[in-house]
Amino acid sequence: MAEQALTDLNVAILATDGFEQSELMEPLKALSRAGANIWIVSPKSGTLRGWQHKNWAEDEVRVDLTLDDTEPDDFDALVLPGGVMNPDALRMQPKAVAFVKSFFDADKPVAAICHGPWTVIESGAARGRLMTSWPSLRTDIENAGGHWTDAEVVVDGNLVTSRKPDDLPAFNREMLALFGRSRPAVIYSNGYAVVAAASGA
Repeated sequence: MAEQALTDLNVAILATDGFEQSELMEPLKALSRAGANIWIVSPKSGTLRGWQHKNWAEDEVRVDLTLDDTEPDDFDALVLPGGVMNPDALRMQPKAVAFVKSFFDADKPVAAICHGPWTVIESGAARGRLMTSWPSLRTDIENAGGHWTDAEVVVDGNLVTSRKPDDLPAFNREMLALFGRSRPAVIYSNGYAVVAAASGA
């Protein structure tokens, strides 16, 4: 995807402590290179600690907005990184689940990797969808009415999912493509750019 292809797109990355470091940082870098505006959204303020392989990551990530300080309407797309602790904690928090559900209710694009689909399941949005994830989520997805497959990346409507950090190149590629199809239309009027309502995925 060409550089700056997602200019004017506002993307939320929803996370808390225990996210898989590469599954947050690599999509963030890809979105940044594409020109998107990105915010780390979390139930807590301050900084978050990621998990890198079998240890806590050395670098912390600063929270831009808490769930109490923002609304889903402020964003055009959502990224849900994995790590076991991060989505497991988020799916137990009603505000986090409601935040995720709002993106599906509004038909906005969502990208979830590894254990990230846990919050998709909790939001009720897995039903009827073809998805992939870390293999241990297969039963959870199927019990929620979804269809699980073992693939590096799956795109079903406005949802893209992947299994693990090794899938990040494919995940980022399809995330950028999906978000690009859903970016707000820019209408030029008298030399000024006016952002129109976002189109559906």
